[in-house]
Amino acid sequence: MSAFANILLGGVFHAAVLFLVAAGLQLVFGVQKILNLACGSFYALGAYFGITFVGVALTFGMPVWALLPALILAGVILGFVGLPIERMLRTVYDRDESFQLLLTFALLLMFQDVFRFLWGANPRSIAANYLVYGKFAGGDFTVPVYNLLVIAAAILVAAGLGLFLQKTNYGRVLRATAENRAMAEALGVNVSRVYAAVFTGGTMLGTVAGALVVPTAAASLDMAVEFVVEAFAVVVIGGLGSMPGALAGAVIVGLIHAYAIYAFPELELLATYLIVIGVLLWRPAGLFGKPAT
Repeated sequence: MSAFANILLGGVFHAAVLFLVAAGLQLVFGVQKILNLACGSFYALGAYFGITFVGVALTFGMPVWALLPALILAGVILGFVGLPIERMLRTVYDRDESFQLLLTFALLLMFQDVFRFLWGANPRSIAANYLVYGKFAGGDFTVPVYNLLVIAAAILVAAGLGLFLQKTNYGRVLRATAENRAMAEALGVNVSRVYAAVFTGGTMLGTVAGALVVPTAAASLDMAVEFVVEAFAVVVIGGLGSMPGALAGAVIVGLIHAYAIYAFPELELLATYLIVIGVLLWRPAGLFGKPAT
């Protein structure tokens, strides 16, 4: 029973972090039609900056119980790096998808050098503060309360995004722009501002996810590339441009990841790829994606 609970909670925690990155990826693709390979770099950037931000805050007397709010704040602040990057991406909006992929992949490689220059090649972490909120004991298993808080935060983000996109006027503007950019522009929508807001929001989701994960795992140079692979697996499984698909895909990948680590550690990545291949063969558009017309 304890093994099942640990796999379940570990998988859901990983899914929570994955969902935040994949939701940003889906948001950007859904509105701007850009496959952003740099999403993993935003995740890693949030992790590195979160460690620095918390370290500085603790030096200036921040109480340790403020760890979670401080990490969220660090991710939100850093998310505004998306504004200048979106300005650069405007040069490839109306060009072939290959240009978009090449440019965002170039950003991924450039960020690798930025990480190495600013934070060095050695992994960094704040694992000493991981158990600041204590542990929750349930029967014969325990789980850090921090993990539960991150899961709760991801659920709130998922609910908030759904309400924002469906119930607010700006959410309707985003959906209208996603459906027909030219018509939205003709009706007076400032598409450039919409794109800037969407890309910054997507970046912010990635940086917040990276910041939230650092108490549980070290920030390292290879985390950006590794997370890009997982984020795209989530998107392929759920369906490009679908926010419910991002949630379902994240849960599937998170649980597979946790079970594979427990039962077959050497097959962790292979297990994810097998599910991706199975979904592509059964439903090429993804579980919640719309078939191309």
